[in-house]
Order: sequence, then C-alpha cells, then structure tokens
Amino acid sequence: MELSELVAYAEQKYQIKEQHKWTDFPGFSVLCHPQTGKWVALFMRQWDTDTGTEIERCDLKCGKQSLLELKKPYLSAPIRMRGQKWISIAFDKETEPEVIFKLFDRAITSGEQRGYTIVLDTPSSPAAITYQDTALPFFGSAYIPEKEVLPERLRQMRRLFEYGRESAYDRAKNFYRQGMFMQDYEDDAPWSGDFVCYFPTYHDLTTKQLRGYFSWRSHIRRGDYLPIATSAAYIYVYELLNGIGAASPEDSLQKLKAFESGFIDSGIGDARMRQNLRRWMPEFAVTQNLPPEIARQYADPELLERDTSLAILQRPEGYSDEEVFSALCMFSGKKLTVSPVVATDSDRGKHLFCEAWRSAAAHYRYKEKDLFTLCFGGRMTRRWYPLANAVYFQQNRPNDVDYSLDASRSYHCRSGVWQVKAYEKLYFDRNKFQGFLHETDLRLRRYLKTGRYLRERPEDAWAIPYIDAVIEADRRAALEAERPKITIDLSGLEQIRKDARTTRDSLLTEEELAEMEDDEDTSGSYTDSHTEGNLPDVPLDSIQIQILRALLHGDSVGKLIRENHLTPSLVADRINEALFDEIGDTVLLCEDDELSLVEDYKEELERILGGTQP
Repeated sequence: MELSELVAYAEQKYQIKEQHKWTDFPGFSVLCHPQTGKWVALFMRQWDTDTGTEIERCDLKCGKQSLLELKKPYLSAPIRMRGQKWISIAFDKETEPEVIFKLFDRAITSGEQRGYTIVLDTPSSPAAITYQDTALPFFGSAYIPEKEVLPERLRQMRRLFEYGRESAYDRAKNFYRQGMFMQDYEDDAPWSGDFVCYFPTYHDLTTKQLRGYFSWRSHIRRGDYLPIATSAAYIYVYELLNGIGAASPEDSLQKLKAFESGFIDSGIGDARMRQNLRRWMPEFAVTQNLPPEIARQYADPELLERDTSLAILQRPEGYSDEEVFSALCMFSGKKLTVSPVVATDSDRGKHLFCEAWRSAAAHYRYKEKDLFTLCFGGRMTRRWYPLANAVYFQQNRPNDVDYSLDASRSYHCRSGVWQVKAYEKLYFDRNKFQGFLHETDLRLRRYLKTGRYLRERPEDAWAIPYIDAVIEADRRAALEAERPKITIDLSGLEQIRKDARTTRDSLLTEEELAEMEDDEDTSGSYTDSHTEGNLPDVPLDSIQIQILRALLHGDSVGKLIRENHLTPSLVADRINEALFDEIGDTVLLCEDDELSLVEDYKEELERILGGTQP
C-alpha cells in the first residue's frame, strides 16, 4: 500500500486535505480532524540512499490498544509522536489497505467532540409535511407487498460476482468481469437518493441504484450530463480506466476528458474529482504505452513545466535567453522578475542573468559535481504505483517497458513492477541555487548602477568569478559598440588619384614638374623591373606588391607611399580588400599612419608573393 492511498481516502470520505506545514521539511505533512482541527496523522517520507527507494511511514492517533488487537508486521510504536493514543504504520507491499482504513476511521471517531443538542420544540407548518402512501399489511393478513422486479441482465451480472477474499485485486477483478458483461446495457429508471462509498463498484449498489446508474450512464454516453452521487460517478470513471465502454486506450482518455468538461467543469459534478482525474489520465497513458505526446496532453502542466525547466538549466547553452530566464524564474519565484537589473533593461538584464548561469553551469565544480547537480541533485528512482487509488484491474502483466515522458522524467516496468525516475523536490538544494542568483543580482546591480543594492553574503562568494567573467565580456562588447564605424567607398579611388594629380600639376612650376618627371622615370624603371616578372595571382597592383614585399623584408614604406601620393589608411584598406578572398582576414594594420603586417599571416603572404625579395 502507498501513503497516497490513505491521503485519498481521508479526502474523499472525510474531506480532509493533507497539510504541508514545514517548508524546510517537505517530506513531513499532517491530517487534522475535520471538527477539532487536532492532528490525527503525521506523514513521514524519507529517501533511502542505500536502497534508492522512498520510505513512507505514518504516526496515527487510533489508540495504542490497536497494536494488541492487530498483530501486523507493519504496525509498531510511534516514531515521532508520544502518548498512548499513537501508533506507527510502515507503508510497503505487505500493508493492507482495508486494515489501515479501519484504523483511520477509528482515529476520526475517537477524536470527535462529545456533546448533545436537545430540541424542545420544532413546530412545522402543514405545508412542510409530506406524506407518502405505503401499503402496510394487517396483522395476520396474507397480503405481501410486491417485490421490485430485477431485470434479467442485472440478475446475470450479480451471478458473475465471485465471493472470497475482499482484497483490492479481487474487488477490481469482479468489477472488470461484471463491467465487460454490462458495457452495452441501458436502463430507463432514473437515479435518486444518495450513495457514499470508497472504491465503489457495482456490488455496492442496490437494485434500484444499479438501474439508476445504468440509466444515468446512458445519458452520459449521449453527452447529456445529469447529476448523480459522486461515488456513483466514480464507477463510470473506473469503467473507462478499465477499457469498459471504450474502443481503445485513446478513446478512454478522450471520454475521460469529455467527462471532466461536461460533468465537473460545468458544475454538475463534484469539483474534487478533478484531482484524481488529472492524476489517473497520464498514469493510464503511461501504463498503456501510448505515445509520450499524448500522455503530456493529460499530465499536470506544472509538473511538465518543472521538468522542462530542469532540462533547460542542465544544458542552457542550447536554449535562448528567454527560455533560460523562464527556467530560472521557475525555481526562484518572483525575485528575478522584480530585480532592477531586469526592470531597467529587460533584454540586457535577462541576457546577463542567463550568461552567468551558463558560465557557472559549464565551469563550476565542487567535489566532482557540477552546479546543476549541486542545486537539483540527480534523477532518483522510486517505486511507482499507477492507478493505485482507483478500481483498476490489470488483465495482463506488462512486458518490460522503458517510457520517457520528457527529458527529465521516465518510467520503467520490470516483471510488473513500475518505477519512476525523476528529479525529486525533496533533494533540491535551494540555498545553493538562491545563493547563486542573489550573488548574480548583487553584482549586476553594482555593474549597471541600478541602485537598491544588496548585502553581500560570504557563503555565496564561490559564484563571483563566473559572474565577473560575464560582466567583463559585456563591458568589452559595450565599448566595441561605442566605437564609430567608418565605411569607405573605394570604387572612386582611382578617379580621386587622377583629380589629385591634375590639381598638383596645376600648382607646380615648370622646373618642379621637370624634376618630378626625372624622379618618375627613375622609380618607373624600378617598378617595371618587378612587374615584368611573375606577379602573384591576386588583385594587387605593382605598388601594393612593392609595399607588401618591403614590409615582409622589414623595410620602411613611408617614402614609397609619399612618392606615389597615397595615404597609409587607404593602402591598408585596398590591400586587405584584395587579399580577403585568399586569406579571409585582415593582414595589414594601420596605426598612427604606420603600416604593419599581422604576424600570423606573414608566411602566407610570402607564399602568395613568391618570397620577400625587394
């Protein structure tokens, strides 16, 4: 038996909800008496790292004499509570649900307030009194009221019930056998009255109630949702979970969803059924080995969101800033969304938070564990009891099954025993996670000068190097973005040179022109001697080649640039443009009008130019 079965029993029969009173101890919870508010049960859940299973126990206020009356191996003295009113229960495969439920009933009964109310006078108006005609036989008369006629189909159904042990398995087996026999039956006797039962089946109904139920079911199958007792409505749900009245597992799920919408959402049925439906539908999908995308349609959205967030935080480099930030918020509450880092500049603030997590997640290690594992632990394996708190008959033991619901949660079945492998909230280190976010928020507020600064905490100092690395990268990117971008159109450079020569010639005297012609003849012979040879197969002119060879040889090129009336920055731009297709990067730098070659590309230039000869 699983502890959750007792939780479901208490809620359905007594409307008692489980209360988690201690945030630091999520494995502990209590049930309180519906009248007095006093504790009647203390639940304890603890993970056993040696066996890899979860230990479930309960201290129950049903009287210590129960240990003498029921000598069961799973019953013992209380663990946490003190006094003669408490015992302890261990939940495992030997624990018998019917025994535990009776002990819980005893705990509720013994805790009821004692007292009486005496009504001296309750006058009733004649209109409030309703009389019904009932045929009563006279004493000694042979008259006997006519018995209710039982339809033959119902008579046959009752004969299918096998009496014997009243175990949960036998109860479910009888229900399945009778349900398959009656899956097409319809009746026309309306339902009336009330019916309260835990784990209800056909066998718990009277003849009148059976006819009323099957009449009500006929209306439900036509989409006509009528009121009925909640316990009777559960019989219809159990039918669908057992495939009674459904063409396939997918059809069962669709009908369960339609029932939730038409019966519960419409306000006709008890809204408290929704919690069980939301649990049973995805469990049913898994046990029937339906595609994961179908199971996810019926799974708890919060559980899926938590699983998705864990997968994102484990490998954040593959997700966008928006996805990583949402995942961080999933486990941090509203703290990040109200931070002035995000309020001041949403996109930049979110990016910095995400980059800090990516940096720390990739590089931080403590005792051979990464940051994600330190904050959220590893995936734990524990027993899983699908549909345990429903009347469910498993016809055939499933073969070995490995079923992945999502990246963070999977289910495994071996020899009919199910296990779930997932991250357990009980083992999250929220202090580690919140400490990282606090230190990140603190340092980003200072960096961005947002005000409302936070107080430093020495225990979070381990995160500083990873946050500072992100801040430094952002600072460099901001400086680079502030630099002015200069775009030069080189297409008209040759025309500019011609216009410059024309302007120069118009300003020179005849003697200066004659001297320049003599110099050009001399330098021209030098240039021609090199252009006549084998030039490299790149779009460089002879002057550009001379400049590159001189730089490779370590010579100054200032005179060569002045003689050809060039500017260093334009020379660098033209050469880099010409060599980009060949080398794919900048090879020539211009700083303070001085040209220099990038060291990494000198050998490549020598190969292109055929050597360093001047």
